[in-house]
Amino acid sequence: MIEVRKIVVTVEEVRHDGGPALDTPILKGSVACLVRNPFAGRYEAEITPMMDALKPLGVECARKLLDALGGDPGRIEAYGKGSLVGASGELEHGALWHVPGGYAMRELLGQALAIVPSMTKVGGMGASLDVPIHHKDAAYVRSHFDGVTVAVADGPRADEILFALAMTTGGRPHARVGGLEKDAIAKWDGQR
Repeated sequence: MIEVRKIVVTVEEVRHDGGPALDTPILKGSVACLVRNPFAGRYEAEITPMMDALKPLGVECARKLLDALGGDPGRIEAYGKGSLVGASGELEHGALWHVPGGYAMRELLGQALAIVPSMTKVGGMGASLDVPIHHKDAAYVRSHFDGVTVAVADGPRADEILFALAMTTGGRPHARVGGLEKDAIAKWDGQR
């Protein structure tokens, strides 16, 4: 059921964002996987078997992204996921990535207690997807509210879905708007 055409991994090295240079650059990475949409062009009532079929791909993509960011799960501070459905598909087809993408990252990162933020939309070839990210252990760490833009020039084709994951090794480079700080996370319920 899962036919992968292409996987694209991108890593940004952020050294500053208009302020002073950071002692350690922040890495922001994404992985985009273009998959044939077996439901393109028609309505299918039962689509959930594809969610289970995507689980190995979720683990493969999460591993590729973690490796591109240095391979150390302890360095990853924030994450997110998303999907961009080609024009012959529907929004619900992108929602099939919730479990395979989110749980794959959480499995690799160990203690990742916060819900994985997500974005799904329908778009044409070359469209961009802004994947929301936040801290992996506590959803309300303001310094880590950010996003990663994902795009692949030749996808998704009308009969494809672009599934994406994003991770970072830090928050915004010069965060200074208050709120819960990462060093103050004490309530490990993922929601504080």
